[in-house]
Amino acid sequence: MRRLLVLGGSAFVGKAVVEAALSRGWAVTTFNWDRPARTGALEHITGDRTSREDLAALRGRSWDQVVDTWQGPSAAVRASARLLAGSVENYCYISSLTVYRHPAPAPLTESRPLLAGRSDDGAGYPERKAMAEREVVAAFGDRALLARPGLVVGPWEYVGRLPWWLLRMHDHTDVLAPGPTGRQLQYVDARDLAAWVLDAGRARLGGGYNVVCPPGHATTGRLLEACRAVTGGSARLSWIADDRLLDRGVQPWSELPLWIPRRPGEADVYDVDVTRVLAAGGRFRPVEETVADTWAWLTHSPRHRAMLQPRPWLTREREELLLQA
Repeated sequence: MRRLLVLGGSAFVGKAVVEAALSRGWAVTTFNWDRPARTGALEHITGDRTSREDLAALRGRSWDQVVDTWQGPSAAVRASARLLAGSVENYCYISSLTVYRHPAPAPLTESRPLLAGRSDDGAGYPERKAMAEREVVAAFGDRALLARPGLVVGPWEYVGRLPWWLLRMHDHTDVLAPGPTGRQLQYVDARDLAAWVLDAGRARLGGGYNVVCPPGHATTGRLLEACRAVTGGSARLSWIADDRLLDRGVQPWSELPLWIPRRPGEADVYDVDVTRVLAAGGRFRPVEETVADTWAWLTHSPRHRAMLQPRPWLTREREELLLQA
């Protein structure tokens, strides 16, 4: 039986990894402050990974693979990687496409240089991820697997990007849609990310991998039409060009989820080369399946809506003004 340690493992990507491993019959241990996602089927160690005393609970133990979803200061990754280097075969760090230095030409490949960073003090999310990658490589060498997803969606998504669109179309008849309809989207369903990470770890792969669906897999139009269909099909999509939205001060990504206007000559998270992950067995389900499963999860329990993080998304009042304009 394969043994897996998940540093994190209570929500979204971590939960997807735990569920995928348990479905394979693996022995799973989670280490975090949260209550375990399920009882009886896994070992849960409660602790603060920024505490040397708490992290010592892992000393003397061995696992076949570690999956680390940490987003905070890289010092915590340094501590865990150094502690586990002699007792674990493979350390997979869930990193991010944001670790690459920008601007970068399209398509974005794994050969692009990473962001510089030497201290956690004042470092943002991208810099922390890049520094954490270096810590894992320093401790594990070619046994370090660096998964770099961009947009992650699917059931258990507490960030709320895809749920925002689903709820908008369920609750309102007229919905603003950012054009063009054929804009390429590259993302990964958290369940596909989890499956690939476990397979890659078992195959003892190492190095960095861009883990998002291939070009042509989905477009803005196809995703939003899927959202409209699963929520009843009564919403009317009013497509508004990028420049018009920008002229009216609408903020890409942070205010209007999933929307990134194309900048000619510059790569973003929707201009990614995935040759390497496809060659390593990456598989990505249809966008309609991800949308349908996310809606099923979102509507299964009122608690799931309550899990969504409050964010400064586009208000309904402002959306109506934009539609009228």
